[in-house]
Amino acid sequence: MNNEALVSRLGLSQPKKLIENRVSFAGPDSELSIYDTYLPAEKVLLHSSGLLYCGMIQGKKVLHGMHPQLQTLQSQEFIPHQSFVMSANTSVAIDFPEATMDKPTRCLTIEISSERIALLAQQLDVKLGAPLTLDSWQLLSDKHLHTQHSEGTQMLLERLFNCFVENENERNLVIDFGVSELVARILKHQARDLALADSEAHSDNSGLQAAIHYIKTHLSEHLDIDVLCKIACMSRSRFYQSFKQKLDCTPLALQQQLRIENAAERLKAGESVSQVCFSLGYANLSHFNRRFQAQFNMPPSLYSRKNISH
Repeated sequence: MNNEALVSRLGLSQPKKLIENRVSFAGPDSELSIYDTYLPAEKVLLHSSGLLYCGMIQGKKVLHGMHPQLQTLQSQEFIPHQSFVMSANTSVAIDFPEATMDKPTRCLTIEISSERIALLAQQLDVKLGAPLTLDSWQLLSDKHLHTQHSEGTQMLLERLFNCFVENENERNLVIDFGVSELVARILKHQARDLALADSEAHSDNSGLQAAIHYIKTHLSEHLDIDVLCKIACMSRSRFYQSFKQKLDCTPLALQQQLRIENAAERLKAGESVSQVCFSLGYANLSHFNRRFQAQFNMPPSLYSRKNISH
């Protein structure tokens, strides 16, 4: 999303407030807002009455205490090309360490009604059946999501932004489609995270969970689909179908995502790019660089420098 184009289209260059200046657009069962902060600030409270999807556009925020029952949760940085999802009726305190008049900290939010979430969850139950670790599709109030944008999510956000700010005849219909897709992505991502977190505990009574646990613990190895099918006790076709339905990706795509997530954690811990690359099974640095760039929107060397400097 181009920042200069955003400023000119919404008139953000003349803010009414210097802390969390807000410009909003209503849609069916949803509302899109652009928040700009022009001065450094600490512990600014943000409350959500419905599900609130936040996408960073520019600058950096630090999030504190994302749920009143999770007092031990550590603070987290929130930077461009990352998403953060707040459940309904929760609050978060925000620091703005880098905000300036010339380069404000800018965030896009989409608030979605609880009724809309419930309806879409019911539709997923009918179409896909229950996710691996839950009885039905639902947004858990104690499970906040903080993740890197995929390319598909980034494109969806840009499309939704254009729909909200335009006054086309089919505006509300297109917004409704886009919000439905966004909610489905959120619910599937949450279910994926739960399945990954619980894969070891459930590996003895679920063939698919056992296969997921195998992928998690063999990130540096070539992925043999026949081995995964034997672990899951499924035919090749049934395994692929079940895996895609429950995880919303292929086994190889999951391994690649987990590899890069693992690489990011190790780079934060101070390991060198080459050390991380070869220990995770990549044949050369150029391949690793391309994969990392695609997932984090920056090369691993820059990611390492940014996180070590912080």
